[in-house]
Amino acid sequence: MPGAAAPFLRPQRRAWPERPAGRRRPPTEQRAQAAPAERRVAPLAAAAEAGEEPLLRGIFEISKRSCDVVLSARRLRWSPILPESPTGFHNRPKSLKVFVNPSSHRREATHVYYDQVAPLFKLADIKTDVTVTEYEGHALSVLKECELQAFDGVVCVGGDGSVSEVAHGLLLKAQIDAGKDIDYIPTPVRAPVPLGVIPAGTTNILAYTLYGIKHAVTATLHIIMGHIQPVDVCTFSTPSKLLRFGFSAMFGFGARTLALAEKHRWMPSNQRKDFAFIKTLADLKPEECELSFLPLQIPHEDSPENDRKKKEKTKKEGSKDQWHKIQGHFLNVSIMAIPCLCSMAPRGLAPNTRLNNGSMALIAVQNTSRTEFIKHLKRYASVKNQFNFPFVETYTVQEVKVQPRLKSGLDAREDMCLNAASAEGNHPWNIDGDLMKEASEVHVRVHPQLINLYGVNTDDLESSQATCNCI
Repeated sequence: MPGAAAPFLRPQRRAWPERPAGRRRPPTEQRAQAAPAERRVAPLAAAAEAGEEPLLRGIFEISKRSCDVVLSARRLRWSPILPESPTGFHNRPKSLKVFVNPSSHRREATHVYYDQVAPLFKLADIKTDVTVTEYEGHALSVLKECELQAFDGVVCVGGDGSVSEVAHGLLLKAQIDAGKDIDYIPTPVRAPVPLGVIPAGTTNILAYTLYGIKHAVTATLHIIMGHIQPVDVCTFSTPSKLLRFGFSAMFGFGARTLALAEKHRWMPSNQRKDFAFIKTLADLKPEECELSFLPLQIPHEDSPENDRKKKEKTKKEGSKDQWHKIQGHFLNVSIMAIPCLCSMAPRGLAPNTRLNNGSMALIAVQNTSRTEFIKHLKRYASVKNQFNFPFVETYTVQEVKVQPRLKSGLDAREDMCLNAASAEGNHPWNIDGDLMKEASEVHVRVHPQLINLYGVNTDDLESSQATCNCI
C-alpha cells in the first residue's frame, strides 16, 4: 500500500452524518476532492486498466467516510462513495458464538482463528464467545445448553467433521427448543441463527462450496458483511431414531476409507488419509445392499390446465409418491444435498445438485474392476464427466433408504479382516467427513433451506473473472 501508514479501515456498519463545515478533512479526502472529475476512476476500473484482477470488494469506513474498497494481488484501492448512503448490511452480526477445534488438520485451527480471524472480528466491533473444543462431541454438548438468542450467529473453525458436528448441534438445539420429538422429526424446524465456516481442515468441502476457495480471511469477510445463503440439509435416521443432520454422505468405499483413517489417527492427517485411500483401494470390495429412492417430482409449467390435470391424476393414483428400488453390489453410494466442491473435485462430487434446490443427488457405483473404478475417481479432478461410465447410475431424489445385506459364511470371515465394523453388523457411513456406524436401514430425507450459512452461492460466481490464485 503506498504511503508510510494506511488509514484506519473498518467494515462499514451505517451511514455517517455530514461533517461540520469547519472541520478539517483528512489528507486522503482532500486529494479525492481536489482531483479532476475525469481522474476519479472507480477502483474496479482502475484495477482492470492496470491489468489487476480484483480479489475482494466491499464497502468500508476510511476516516469516517464510506468508501468502495477493492483488494487486488498488488495493492489496495479505495474511493469515497457519493452520495454516502451504504445499504444492505441488515444481516451483519454483532455477537457470535465461536467453536475452534484445535485438532483439525495440522493443529492449525487455533492459530488461524487468533491470528487471522479474531483481529477482523475486533475491527468490525463483533463480540465473540469462544469455546476451544477438548473432545469429540464437545461442541454438541455446549450447543444443547447454549442460549442462542444471545448471539447473531455461530461460527466453526475446523474441518468438515467439526462443521458437521456444529451444524448438527445447532439444528438439534432448534428441535429441542421447539418441543420436537428428537427421535422422529419428519418436518424439522429451521436453525435460529446462521452458521459460519472458517476452513482449517484438510478437504473443507463446505468452505469450497460456499466461497469457492479455502481461505480463512475470505470466509471471515463474508461473515462480517452478513452474506447469508439458505442451504438444504438432510436428516439421517433409522426406523427408530434420528441419527444426525448433515449435508452429504457416502456408503461403501468413501466410508470404508474414512473408517480406516480413523484407526490410524496417530499418523499425520495427510499421511493417514493417503494410506487409508490406497489400502482401501487395494482391498476393494463391494457392499451388497438395496437402494430405495423417491425421485424428485419436477413441477410442470404452471397453468390452469396443468393444475387441473395434476389434481385429477392425484385423485386417480391416490398418491404421487412412487418409490423405486435397485439391488446389487455397489462399490460406493453417495447421497448429497450440496455440490460438495473441493480441491480434488473442482466441479464438485455432485455437480448436478445445488445448495438449495430441495433435492439430493444419488450416485450409485456398481461393482466393476479396480481399473475402471480408478478411472471413475480420476475423472473428478478433470473437466470430463465422472458419471459417464456404464457402472455409474445417478438420480435426483427427495428421499433414499439404504438397506445393507448382512454377509454370512466365507464372505463374512473375509470381510472381518478388512472391516471389523461390518463383521459386527455395523456398516460405516461417512457423513460430512464424520464417521458413523449403523447396522440397520438408514433413511435419508432432504429438507429445503433448513439452515442459513454465511457465504454465497458459487453458481452466481461462475461468470466472475476474479481469481484468488495469489493468496
